[in-house]
Formats: sequence, C-alpha cells, structure tokens
Amino acid sequence: MANIRIISENRKALHNYFVEQKIEAGIKLTGTEIKSIRLNKCNVNDAYAMIRNGKCEILNMYIAKYDYGTHYNHDETRTRELLLHKHEIIKLFNRIRLDGQTLVPLKVYLKEGLCKIELGICKGKNQRDKRDDLKKKQDDLKIRKILKDRNNY
Repeated sequence: MANIRIISENRKALHNYFVEQKIEAGIKLTGTEIKSIRLNKCNVNDAYAMIRNGKCEILNMYIAKYDYGTHYNHDETRTRELLLHKHEIIKLFNRIRLDGQTLVPLKVYLKEGLCKIELGICKGKNQRDKRDDLKKKQDDLKIRKILKDRNNY
C-alpha cells in the first residue's frame, strides 16, 4: 500500500450527502501552497468542485499563507485546477449534468510526496435521511457499549 498522510477531511460532506463514487485527482499548486499543505495548514470544509471550460476546478479551498514566503505568496482561497484525464472530465460532466449530482471534496492527502484530493460524486440528503443516519449511529454506539460491557464481565 502507498504511503498516505491525510491532511484534511470534510466530515460534514458525509453528513450532508450520499457519496456514490470516489475519484482521486491531483491538484495544480504553487511552491508556497505545497509547503503550507505539508505543514497541515489546509481546509476543504467549505470547498466545492465544478467543471468549467473543459477543466475541473476546486473553488474556496483554504490553504494558509506560507509563513516564510515572500511577497509572491499565494492567495488563500484561489481557484485551483484539478488534474484529471480528459475522458474522466467528460464522464464527470455528463454525470453531473444529467443526474443532478455534485462534486464534493472529501479529503486532501499526500501520497508518495504528491498532493492528491479525493472527490465524491454525491447526491444531497434531505432532513429525514440525516435524522435516520444519526439514529442509526446512536443505536450502533449503544450496541457496541453493551457488547463491551458484557465482554468485561
């Protein structure tokens, strides 16, 4: 298995969306951006991805300014291009346009020294689905706690 270090996760996305498929993509970064990411100064909670002009882009992804950078430091929430093959972009575009799904960034990680992002092709949850998931999670916690108590005796 590859050497993977998770930098940032979007846990809120799993609460708000049904993730139907996951895709790994590279990110086109500048020098100071990758240095900040290696220092774990990155956040994808408010970010979203879209396809414009035949390119896949991530918007509103926060990467903190590099502390030791010069006046050529990067803008913190600039639009960044995602590195995907053309046929993957066309497939994603058709799926988003026809099925009404969205691209949501799930996590940012370093894989063998390269910065990667995991995108999810998602459908939105309604309030009832969110409540059902919370109830199921609470029930699973209760069951685990009861089983743990029984094993201790």
